[in-house]
Amino acid sequence: MLADPPSSAADRLVPPAVPLREAWRFWLKLGFIGFGGPAGQIAIMHRELVEVRRWISERRFLHALNYCMLLPGPEAQQLATYIGWLMHRTTGGLVAGGLFVLPSLAILVLLSWLYVTLGQTPLVSGMFYGIKPAVTAIVLHAAYRIGSRVLRNAWLWALALAAFTAMFVLNIAFPWIVAAAALLGYFGGRRAPEVFELAPRSQVQRTIEHPPAVIDDSTPAPSHARFRWRKAAVLALGGLLLWGLALSVLGVAFGWRGTFAQMGWFFTKAALLTFGGAYAVLPYVYQGAVDQYHWLTALQMIDGLALGETTPGPLIMVVAFVGFVGAWANAVLGEGALVIAGVLGALVATFFTFLPSFLFIFLGAPLVEATRGDLRFTAPLTGISAAIVGVIVNLACFFAYHVFWPRGLGSALDWFAVGLGTAAALALFRFKVGVIPVILVSALLGVLHALMRG
Repeated sequence: MLADPPSSAADRLVPPAVPLREAWRFWLKLGFIGFGGPAGQIAIMHRELVEVRRWISERRFLHALNYCMLLPGPEAQQLATYIGWLMHRTTGGLVAGGLFVLPSLAILVLLSWLYVTLGQTPLVSGMFYGIKPAVTAIVLHAAYRIGSRVLRNAWLWALALAAFTAMFVLNIAFPWIVAAAALLGYFGGRRAPEVFELAPRSQVQRTIEHPPAVIDDSTPAPSHARFRWRKAAVLALGGLLLWGLALSVLGVAFGWRGTFAQMGWFFTKAALLTFGGAYAVLPYVYQGAVDQYHWLTALQMIDGLALGETTPGPLIMVVAFVGFVGAWANAVLGEGALVIAGVLGALVATFFTFLPSFLFIFLGAPLVEATRGDLRFTAPLTGISAAIVGVIVNLACFFAYHVFWPRGLGSALDWFAVGLGTAAALALFRFKVGVIPVILVSALLGVLHALMRG
C-alpha cells in the first residue's frame, strides 16, 4: 500500500536524508503499481514524493516534470530518472529509471508468452474488458489532480482548453502544441510574469502551507547537478558508443538485415520520435511493425496495446510485446528456441527504446537545474505544463470513445462499460479509493460479466 500523508505536527520538520536503499524500495514498488499511463504514474509520484514522503518540493517536481514533457520518450519514466539522479547521482537515476521499466518488462514477457502459447481465453478477455473503463477514469482523475495544481489562473486554464481543442477537434500534432505553448509562455512571461510563475508568490510566502522537503525550493543544486561541458561530452560519447556496440553485436551475430538488428535500428528511431508520449508514436510503431517489417499482424498489435494499457509501467512498453511476438513469429533462432528468441526480442526492443531517455536526463538535467528560478526558462515550461493538462484530458476522451463505443460512434453504447467507468470515477473522485483496488475490482467485475454471458 502507499504511504499515508504525514501528520500536521510532523509537517514542520525537515525530513531526513533518504538512503539509496530506501529510495530503491520505493522505485521498485512504483514499477509494480504504476498503472494508468503517464498521467496516473505522475500523479502517484507527486502524491508519494511531494505530499507524503516530502523528498522533493512542489516547485522542484514541476520544474523537472516540465523538462521531461519536452523530451521524446516516456515522460513518467524520465521524471523518475531525473528525481533519482537529483537525489543519488547517476546511480540513483539508473536505479529509478531502470526499476520503473523492469517489472513491466518481466510482466509483459510473461503475458506475451501466455498470449502466443495459450491464445485468447474468456478469462483474459474479461479482465481486459473490465479494466479498460477503470483506466479511462484513472486518466481523467489524474488530469484533475495535476490540473488542480498547475492551472492556477484563468490564462493557464485557457491555454489548457486551447490545447485540448487543438488536439481533440483540430487534430493538430502534439509537437506543434508544445511549440505553441512554449512560445506563449515565453512571451507571456515577459509581459505578465505573475501569470507564468511556477507558483504564485502568495503561496510561496505562506511557508506554513509549504512543509520543508529533502530537496526544497531553496536547496542548492548538488555538485553532480552542475553542468560541465567535459562531463557532458564524455556522457554523450559513452552513450553513442554503447548504442553502436549493442547494434554492432546484433548485426554481427544475427546479420545486419536480420530481425534483431532491424529491431534495434527501428526502435532507436521510434525513441527519438515519441514527443507527446506513447500515443504520439504508436502509429509509427504500428506502421513499422505491421506494414513494413511484418513482425506481427494488425490484430496482434491491437492485443499488444491492450496488454500495455493494463500492465504497470509506461505504455510504450508495448514495444516489448512487439519484440517478443515478432521474434517468436519469425522463428529468428529456429523452431526449437522460440522462447529464447521472444525474450531476446523483448530485451532488444526495450533497450533501444529507453537508452535515449537515460541520456536525455543525464545530459540535460544539469542545464535544467541551472535554469531553475529564471523566468526566461521557466515561463515556457509553465505554458507547456498547462497545455499538457488539456492533452491528458484528450487522452481520457480517446479512451472513453474506444471503450464506451467499441464499434464506433454509430454503434450502440456499451452500457456495462459506462456503468463500470462511472463507478470507478466515483470511487476515485468521491471516495478517494486507491488506483490498485479500483483496477482489481474492475478486472473481477469484467471476468464475472464475461462468465455470465457464457
